[in-house]
Amino acid sequence: MAVRDSEKRSRHLAENHGKHRGSEVPENFSRGFEALAGLAVSGVQVSARATDLTTGRVLFSVDDHVVMPTSHIGTVLLLIEVAAKLRESDFDAYTILDRTASDSVSGAGIWQHLQAPSLPIADLAALVGSTNDSLATNVLIRAVGLDAVHARTEKLGLTRSALLDRVRDTRGPDDAPQLSVGSAKELTWLFTALARGEIIDAETSARVLSWLSLNTDLTLVAGAFGLDPFAHREGDHGLLLVNKTGTTVGVRSEVGILRGPRAGVTYAVAMSFMDTALPVRLAVHEGLRSIGVDLLEYVH
Repeated sequence: MAVRDSEKRSRHLAENHGKHRGSEVPENFSRGFEALAGLAVSGVQVSARATDLTTGRVLFSVDDHVVMPTSHIGTVLLLIEVAAKLRESDFDAYTILDRTASDSVSGAGIWQHLQAPSLPIADLAALVGSTNDSLATNVLIRAVGLDAVHARTEKLGLTRSALLDRVRDTRGPDDAPQLSVGSAKELTWLFTALARGEIIDAETSARVLSWLSLNTDLTLVAGAFGLDPFAHREGDHGLLLVNKTGTTVGVRSEVGILRGPRAGVTYAVAMSFMDTALPVRLAVHEGLRSIGVDLLEYVH
């Protein structure tokens, strides 16, 4: 039954290619759809969506309502709450926060390798935006409270996307099974709203986008864009990218905004798979880059 379901999904992906704004633009996302179809046949769960940044038109979608594990992508919701609280007098960008033993975690980020025991709030947010810094994430969660992040998420109207927990090296039976979850449909809406200055207000949206623009992970969808992972805030060859990735065992996800000379897009892709062999993981990465090539052709 599982094989037949995968085959049905593959045929669905292959038969329902995305359509675009006009015939002058040589794009139909067939490359990305074929890649997703092949991955679905091999047992990879796929959810994806892309919309035109200006018109909101859906360019392609695949199971975009499905709730998927998204790893560090959920920290975008944390950054929104941090940015909102920075408007308060007792929580400004220069407020110093200490790291504690309970915050310590391995994995992504560089603060765990630095000597500084304390950093300003804005610097911690920059670390989260640039390297998915796990230690900085935990310190910020402790500072603003996970309940406040959940309340903000609910106020934004998101019902399928959430930051579920702090970062942990291991997850026990009493812990949330994932750091975060999200649907491609909600995530593309969220980033489009950030781009339009509609998340809380224009200042808050701009602050969050500024932190996210520091992201150095261009290994997934954005691997097709040819940008310098360490210096792409000012744009390159007419391209401007703001993105966030989520990576853990069996999960590869990305949400972003890509602007080019001809158009802009908001996109979100999440894949969940059995990470049992390197070729499986490499196939997922290749599929994500295939989607990136289609996005690049649309905007450039």
